[in-house]
Amino acid sequence: MAEEVEIDSQTFHSRLSTLTQAWKADRRSGDALFGGAGSLVVLMGKNEESAPYHKNKAIHSWLLGYEFPATLLLFTPEALWIVTTAKKARYLEPLKGGKTPIEILKYSQKDTEQNLRHFEKCLDLMKASGKKVGILAKVTAAGPFAEEWRKVYGDRAKDLEEVDITAALSIAALSVKDETELRNMRDSARASTGLMTEFFVEEMSEVLDEEKKVTHKQLSDKIEGKIDETKFFHSLKSKLAADFDNKQLDWIYGPVVQSGGNYDLKLTAQSDENNLHAGTIIAGLGLRYKSYCSMIARTYLVDPNDAQEGTYKLLLDVHEAMIKGAREGVAIKDLYNKAVSVIKASKKPELEKHFVKTAGGGIGLETKDVVLAINAKNTKVLKDGMTLYISSGFTDVENRQPQDKKSKTYSLLVTDTIRIRRDQDPAVFTNGAASDTGSVCFFFKDEEEEAKPKKESKKDPKVGAVAASNITKTKLRQDRPGQIDEGAEARRREHQKELSQKKQQEGLAMYSEAVGDEDGIAQKKFKKFESYKRDNQFPSKVKDLAVVVDEKASTIVLPIMGRPVPFHIQTVKNASKTDEGEFAYLRINFLSPGQGVGRKDDQPFEDPTAHFVRSLTFRSRDIERMGQIADQITNLRKNAVRKEQEKKELEDVVEQDKLAEVRNRRPQRLENVFVRPAMDGKRISGEVEIHQNGLRYIDHRGSKIDILFSNVKHLFFQPCTHELIVIIHVHLKNPIMIGKKKAKDVQFYREATDMPHDETGNRKRKHRYGDEEEFEQEQEERRRRAQLDKDFKRFAEDIQQAARDEGWGVDIPFRELGFNGVPNRSNVYMQPTADCLVQLTEPPFTVLTLDEIEIAHLERVQFGLKNFDMVFVFKDFHRPPVHINTIPMESLEPVKEWLDSINIAYSEGPLNLNWSTIMKTITADPHQFFKDGGWSFLAAESDDEGEDDEEEESAFEMSESELAVSEGSSDDESDFDDDASADEGSAASEESAGEDWDELEKKAKKKDREGGLEDEDSGGRKRKR
Repeated sequence: MAEEVEIDSQTFHSRLSTLTQAWKADRRSGDALFGGAGSLVVLMGKNEESAPYHKNKAIHSWLLGYEFPATLLLFTPEALWIVTTAKKARYLEPLKGGKTPIEILKYSQKDTEQNLRHFEKCLDLMKASGKKVGILAKVTAAGPFAEEWRKVYGDRAKDLEEVDITAALSIAALSVKDETELRNMRDSARASTGLMTEFFVEEMSEVLDEEKKVTHKQLSDKIEGKIDETKFFHSLKSKLAADFDNKQLDWIYGPVVQSGGNYDLKLTAQSDENNLHAGTIIAGLGLRYKSYCSMIARTYLVDPNDAQEGTYKLLLDVHEAMIKGAREGVAIKDLYNKAVSVIKASKKPELEKHFVKTAGGGIGLETKDVVLAINAKNTKVLKDGMTLYISSGFTDVENRQPQDKKSKTYSLLVTDTIRIRRDQDPAVFTNGAASDTGSVCFFFKDEEEEAKPKKESKKDPKVGAVAASNITKTKLRQDRPGQIDEGAEARRREHQKELSQKKQQEGLAMYSEAVGDEDGIAQKKFKKFESYKRDNQFPSKVKDLAVVVDEKASTIVLPIMGRPVPFHIQTVKNASKTDEGEFAYLRINFLSPGQGVGRKDDQPFEDPTAHFVRSLTFRSRDIERMGQIADQITNLRKNAVRKEQEKKELEDVVEQDKLAEVRNRRPQRLENVFVRPAMDGKRISGEVEIHQNGLRYIDHRGSKIDILFSNVKHLFFQPCTHELIVIIHVHLKNPIMIGKKKAKDVQFYREATDMPHDETGNRKRKHRYGDEEEFEQEQEERRRRAQLDKDFKRFAEDIQQAARDEGWGVDIPFRELGFNGVPNRSNVYMQPTADCLVQLTEPPFTVLTLDEIEIAHLERVQFGLKNFDMVFVFKDFHRPPVHINTIPMESLEPVKEWLDSINIAYSEGPLNLNWSTIMKTITADPHQFFKDGGWSFLAAESDDEGEDDEEEESAFEMSESELAVSEGSSDDESDFDDDASADEGSAASEESAGEDWDELEKKAKKKDREGGLEDEDSGGRKRKR
């Protein structure tokens, strides 16, 4: 038993006194309840997880708040005697000293004689108290302790008469609840109601709407796993207590989902493997919270006929009559008889034989207290503070107008948990789950009938069996990716217009006032630097009134007017030393407003209008000492700047909580994996372990990396398909230190291509020919890759299961949606996931959370370019935008379609924008930015550019007649000969030459005849032609 066990002594004695007084009162009034028992024995054996929750466990929880295995409680009218082990006795010792005396006898497995004496003493006390002893007749305790007691009891208690006190303990102790018990039951009931209304109904509706094939068992498993999700219970509409702890929830009934004609309305019912049937669906569940139980069940009707609706309305009338009739002083049998009378007086009296024989019972520490079972024979009387579960139901009712084969018979069930009150209707703890017909009836067929059937489009007989998607608009494959689906583009344009308007409205709503950073730069905070708190902390050398550099305090102590004055190194700009003759001058410059220093050195001042010391100069004959001081100040300043930079770099690094290791079993492991970033820069394999609240990576040297689930933002699994490695990647909320570097991404991977290749030609080659071995190696690599993917995916899912309270799951990249780009320095393959855009193969890794993105802008989108760039602007405007450059133009349409499908507003333009200036303007006054139109300037720019392009293109358009004339002239000119060049040049030289072309031609022919070249030239010309 854990060390943190604390028993509430006040509650213990109060409840023990209540039991004792009820017992004594019963003895005075005739022993009607306790049967004249002079002592009461409650025996608890060894703890068994599968054992039902009996009265002995309930009494332990009621009195002590815990179950104490191997313990005997002996109640007498004067005292309580407890036999238990020494360890448990330590927790019970503080209970001594109350109104009722407590005596504790320590049991030891090693000392049987002592145990015998203790048991004999208990028997003597029982005999002294009377001849009758009260026991729990139907409870059988197991284990060595119980066996040893029964042996002694059987041998020496033959003269004692046993009386069953099961009913007495229920009535006198367990049935009437105090305020603490009722509060726990309310929380339990609200948790049950929330699971029914805010989870099961949603899951069921989705299955019915989408006509999924989901079994009852699968639905039950989903509900069962939901109690471990803390966030779910915090978000419930039925508000739970502020200190509600879902880890103290446990199942007592179900969850059970039934449909399709097979129904079992008992608490022992279980969900089967049949698919959920759209007809009569019964769902029931019960939870235990801090030992106290609640129960709820509802029936949901899908497309019911009038008879089914009528039967269900009758059941509601019966259920309401039972609840309203449950008042203080009413006998339980009267409740049941009232329900039967409502059925008999209705239009369907034949349903009486289908009404359940037991319509509920007591509930609290026990799931079902049979002492308060609601049936026709129970004469117990209800009291204020009692809690019941009312379960009204009809079993196996015939459906005379069945919708299908599985609807021939159906059952109905409505269960609520209530509290009996004095002189008023009972409080219904589960009333948050509506049970009226408007809430439980679902109608789908009417909608389907109203929907008009679409006319089938006539098929083109010429197409035949060829799919329309195989017919492309272009013949060349290289042109196909560039095709633009005009319909898709129009749809995207309309959707983007809606997204842009939504972003504009959200921006105006968020930045409703003019708030921002001055000049668009986040304002730096004024920092105070303290050198010394007291005078006695000064260095001893200051007594000499010399310049002292105190490296420990990061301070320079300067003598000014006979006093040592300290200056923190953060106030010093620089120091320099110059020599003039026999003197050395030490000049120390301080930081002050208006110096015109660089942006990095700029710092705020508490009062910029105050008087500042710009510089101090000291003169000394000791030239060497002045040089040493100048060097010390310079080095101290460098160290201070370096420390400040390191501090700034590590300011977002968090100190993680301690990893809670798995102790009682071997943790789940993934062996022979490598980690990135590597520890100490060395690539060493190790193993990853799943512990209670995080992961631990241990390499072969014993170095560890701990990652807590609470610090994980995203978990990715990337298979080795088309890759050389298989990856489990963890993206963190806050960076952690790995070695001496901070890391926000931790990756566990294993190579998929390190197979041994046989290049030597072994004996097998003598008997094999061809490519058989290469085929085997390919098959082996394929098999190995598939096994790697399977192992890593299973381990990632195990991580998700271990961290189910955190609300994140395993995300897998969609490779078919990926595209190439340059997010850092190298060209990599970017892949979207359900929640992110990632690149996990090559460091530095890229992980962009889609929910954090405000807009996307596509740059350099213009005709003639092969690539474009994409910029993501985040909702946190102080976060610099992320650029993914050099994306192939073939990916433009897929990228647009992807951005539009995930509801990210995007725009495009032909130029690269100066985003640092844009973000500076936005952060200076976000309200004014959205007031002026917000991101519409990006869309306006791209639209203006498109109009300019159209105007430029229109300047070169020609009419058809002009085109025909130009084509004709070009055809004439193309039929040229050797004189063509002369013809072309004649127009240009006509004005400048003195003789015309004819005269020059005659002269040329004359010279040819004189030289005997005319025939040769003409022959050559003819051959050319």
